[in-house]
Amino acid sequence: MIELIDVTQHYGVRPVLKKINLRIEKGELVVIVGPNGMGKSTLLGVIGGTLNPQHGQVIIDGNQRRRSIEEELAIRRRAVYLPDQAWLPPLRTGREFLLGVGRLYDIDMDRLMEHVDRLLELFELKKQGDWSMSSYSAGQQKKIALASALVTEAPILFLDEPFSGGLDPSGLLALKRVLKRRVADGGTVVLTSPVPEIVEEIADRIVILKDGEIAAFDTLEGLRRITNIRGSLAEIFERLMFPETSQKLQDYFREMPS
Repeated sequence: MIELIDVTQHYGVRPVLKKINLRIEKGELVVIVGPNGMGKSTLLGVIGGTLNPQHGQVIIDGNQRRRSIEEELAIRRRAVYLPDQAWLPPLRTGREFLLGVGRLYDIDMDRLMEHVDRLLELFELKKQGDWSMSSYSAGQQKKIALASALVTEAPILFLDEPFSGGLDPSGLLALKRVLKRRVADGGTVVLTSPVPEIVEEIADRIVILKDGEIAAFDTLEGLRRITNIRGSLAEIFERLMFPETSQKLQDYFREMPS
């Protein structure tokens, strides 16, 4: 279980997150959505442990982030955070990198080597897996970064915009299926995404951020009830985030000459 209590984060004098309270249950796939600048990546960074909030607490499986070395290590053994643009060692091959990450998580070598082979096959990197990562395209770098999170076998994944960065259709399909399977097996996934269509397909619950606050947190069906919109998540998102724009569009079309 992941719980945020009154989390507040500032950049200088500008508040980015304002007293965020959130509870994510084990076995959920939760997606954080919102326009650029609303705090999605900041919120995930706080949950993932790369940012220390000015106020509030992040508790993961009973351990509080950054309270003690012991508690932080206990979290890091079970949770992996992957930023939107992950650093990759350019002179290493993809296979070497994945094996190195897996060893950090004390995975049995035979199991690790077999898992690396399956990940390279899944993301269509079987041949490129033995190339230097400096030769990878943007999409291939994204795939190997995602594979590095998956190879840890950590039960909790924090992924910042995993569906962006040049993933091709096969990579998108593979990632969606893998994340859904992780959750079905009892794992927990929290990710950010700017693409409502993908969110609709995979999310158990959806966090909508607006101006550093939670505008809504519910299932897709729950959001439909809240907004009285039976359509897509994109329509719900527009209603919650840009109500003035929707009204302006209605006025514009109403006043157009036929």
